[in-house]
Amino acid sequence: MMAVACSTWVRINSGRTTMRADTVAERLPASAWQRHSAGNGAKGPRHYDWAWVHIGTGSHCHLLIRRNRTTGELAFYLCWSPTTVTVAELVRVAGVRWSVEECFQAAKGQVGLDHCQVRNWTSWHRHITLAMFALAFLTAVAAGSAPQRPAPPAHLTRGHTPIKLTVPEIRHLLAAVFNTPAVSAAKLLHWSDRRREHQATARRSRYRRRSADEPTG
Repeated sequence: MMAVACSTWVRINSGRTTMRADTVAERLPASAWQRHSAGNGAKGPRHYDWAWVHIGTGSHCHLLIRRNRTTGELAFYLCWSPTTVTVAELVRVAGVRWSVEECFQAAKGQVGLDHCQVRNWTSWHRHITLAMFALAFLTAVAAGSAPQRPAPPAHLTRGHTPIKLTVPEIRHLLAAVFNTPAVSAAKLLHWSDRRREHQATARRSRYRRRSADEPTG
């Protein structure tokens, strides 16, 4: 199953009519929109209004439309599946794109993926390879420190434990260890716990606020 972001013309009415995707969205009735979460983000569940329209001549080709509930901004996905699926399943697959963007952002911010002057292919390849290796190492360490089972959504709104070790936190700790530390290791770990407790408190607040505003499911 595929869900590819798009902003182009599509064919509807079994391929007989060509129309802009945003025009299709404007003509949909209010009953065509459903509210679904595209997954949990940094600030809680990512709820949007979604609609889907059958396009082309294939039986499993759809235009999936996402509408921001606050700004009304639209995003479009061309979807194909080998079998019949629900709109909730298409939303789940489309939401995976967020994790890809998050990985690129982490690579740029934590290991300097975009900190290079591209002059030829060899230098570019060496820089990208080293950057991705560093990110893979930090990610593996973070995954190894996480619980074996992910916390249920309800757990994210309560509790007093710090968040799990993240890639930025591990990079911060490694930098402090390999550089001459100004404080002891015990104090360094203490401040790491304090930072993650603060982040956990902020996350619980955001999740509680969003959970109170959104329907379950």
